[in-house]
Amino acid sequence: MARPLTKKQRVKSAHDTPNVIKLKDITGLIYSILVDTSYFWYMAAILLLGELLLNLFIIQRVPYTEIDWVAYMQEVKGFVDGERDYKNLSGNTGPLVYPAGFVYIYSALYYLTNKGTHVRLCQYLFGGLYLATQAIVFALYSTSKKFPPYALVLLCISKRLHSIYALRCFNDPVAMFFMYLCLLAMVHKRWTLGSILYSMALSVKMNVLLFFPAFGVLLWQAVGAWSTLGLLMLIVGSQMILAYPFLSTYPESYISRAFEFNRVFDYQWTVNWRMFDEKTFGSSSFANTLLAGHAIVLVIFLCVVCHKKGGLVRVFLRGFSTHPTARHTPSPDDVLFMMFTCNFIGMIFARSLHYQFYSWYYHAIPYLLWQSEWMTGGESSHKYTRVFLLATIEGCWLTFPSTERSSWTLLACHILLLLGLVPSHQKESTNHPASSVRTSL
Repeated sequence: MARPLTKKQRVKSAHDTPNVIKLKDITGLIYSILVDTSYFWYMAAILLLGELLLNLFIIQRVPYTEIDWVAYMQEVKGFVDGERDYKNLSGNTGPLVYPAGFVYIYSALYYLTNKGTHVRLCQYLFGGLYLATQAIVFALYSTSKKFPPYALVLLCISKRLHSIYALRCFNDPVAMFFMYLCLLAMVHKRWTLGSILYSMALSVKMNVLLFFPAFGVLLWQAVGAWSTLGLLMLIVGSQMILAYPFLSTYPESYISRAFEFNRVFDYQWTVNWRMFDEKTFGSSSFANTLLAGHAIVLVIFLCVVCHKKGGLVRVFLRGFSTHPTARHTPSPDDVLFMMFTCNFIGMIFARSLHYQFYSWYYHAIPYLLWQSEWMTGGESSHKYTRVFLLATIEGCWLTFPSTERSSWTLLACHILLLLGLVPSHQKESTNHPASSVRTSL
């Protein structure tokens, strides 16, 4: 009969036994990566690696489609050759209609790509821009307390978005890169840096003006009236510095072209409002109706957001107070919700949405879906609704050319999401102490 092991032998035997990774441990780790916010960057790193491989595959295997790249190169060539009159800068798609930051960035690309002929190199650069933008957006989402890690997957599955970056090289992603950097600075309370980055985005394309109402309100609450006015002057001043070569020679030409608010986009490229005929689409009455609708909905939204703080008027008056308690430090979710929703409202009432404009708000849609009143509460019952709504929006943007049905569907999705957003912010979000505000002024 075998003698029983002594305590010392049992301990030695236990130490000699190799550790066995069980299936339960693997599934537990996967579950933690998907739902535990402490594993957020593990999930993000996996997705970024997948995005790197996917973008390389797209660039190497999917044919490049020429739309605006040649026109961009023609426009900046005039600048490189010494032309400073914006009215004389044009390409095969029309005149140059972007601010000075665009000219400088695409002039650099003009040189890097051998006068625009090395398109594949530019695709790789925009693939890098896509990855950098995704990393910044992931950093924004990591600051939120209202977004689960597994939903980051939704930021990586858009066919249209990959096409806009890797196969088209549009300037819209460049503007949004700076805009998301601005948001990242804002969630970390770096208001001066955020203002500079906002100005950089604006210098590339003026679509970022859609963020401005929320941007202004957040500054007003966080740093007060006089500091806000100082930061706005910083934005204006930096725009003037960037545009100095043009403003010092042909100022009227620059202002009328770079910030042309009454420009009418081509009907054939519009994703929204296809349910109207081309004559109605191009009419001033239609444009004025959209502008009025935009203003009304925006004011309603801002009133709802400011309701818990005493109302929009009281928020405005508090901005002039020098008392420390008058300052309200917005939480990261306050910043993301207000900025994303404000831009989203502008998208709904935009006179025309071209296909590349999808990059203006795609990264915000998953976040907004998780804030919608219609889709909060029981996670299991609403996660499929969120995915369905996002997939439907994506399908509308993939429909080329757009149809009455796709435009109606897109409008319905936008309205459904917006109606869920307005009441969702009535619950008070967590505020940080006012003493933690860093203005960097």
